[in-house]
Amino acid sequence: MTSFCRFALRISPEETTFARRHFFGLDPIARERLEQIGRTFLGGYHAALAQDEPEDLSQVLNTTDSEFRGFAFEGAAMGLSLLDRLMPWRKQRLQPFLEGPGLPHVYLLHVGIGWALARLPWTRRGIERSLGGLHPLLRWLAVDGFGFHQGYFYWRRYVEQQAVPDRLSACALRVFDQGLGRSLWFVDGADIDRIARTIGAFAAPRRPDLWRGVGLACAYAGGVDRVGVEAFRRVAQTYIPQLAQGAAFAAKARERAGNPAECTDVACEVLCGVSAREAAAVTDAALADLPTDGPEPAYEVWQRRIQARFAEERVGELKS
Repeated sequence: MTSFCRFALRISPEETTFARRHFFGLDPIARERLEQIGRTFLGGYHAALAQDEPEDLSQVLNTTDSEFRGFAFEGAAMGLSLLDRLMPWRKQRLQPFLEGPGLPHVYLLHVGIGWALARLPWTRRGIERSLGGLHPLLRWLAVDGFGFHQGYFYWRRYVEQQAVPDRLSACALRVFDQGLGRSLWFVDGADIDRIARTIGAFAAPRRPDLWRGVGLACAYAGGVDRVGVEAFRRVAQTYIPQLAQGAAFAAKARERAGNPAECTDVACEVLCGVSAREAAAVTDAALADLPTDGPEPAYEVWQRRIQARFAEERVGELKS
């Protein structure tokens, strides 16, 4: 049963190609980078299916090139989470990994959990009920992962038709849209004008969250040069604070994992107006005296504080 389950969960590398997904991608450099990210994610996912001992798994994942390593850990979290949910009679795999060698990549691990939740019908239909036991603040990143998964694999439904999943609270829908926005970086091949048109077709209340997902993907995944990032900033117009917040999240995730990347440095300099280190510090400062979940989740307050910080920078620029 165990061997069959692991075999049945395997995903063909072809599933991450632009040709198979019918993604838009005219720039061959961006396309190759984004496909490499997909292959790296699947590499981590399959490594978790084959080797779920935390230390042994981390040794495999840490052989991945530093710049792409977070994606391998993200994929591994998906694999471990699926094994835990499909074979609950065996030992827990995900939690020891989260608390042990995977801890530096804790942001990406929570996103990967969202991929697993999207794959199972009983968790997909009640995504928020499936977040119990996760970090009270970072658990929302699993909803982001859910949104990315749906946009990546079912973009015609969730991007073209703009479908909204059932049974999501208002906050969860905003985080879902952040993940959906990240998926646009892949679906639209990191094409500035195409992404802007895609987001512009959505209802106005959904656009800010889609833009912050784009900012996160631009800074963490990369695929465009400084000129391209500057073009994104111009196109985003009033959504620059959301782009900046997404980039700051990417900077913090890389800082915590110790895997800096030029794409993150450039994105923070252009979108946030500060270095990646300073952008990461903004996310830390926004955690000060953060309230516990109430009518409004703490995650929402955290993001709003970060956006407000960069909105202040934007106002200063316009006045100068």
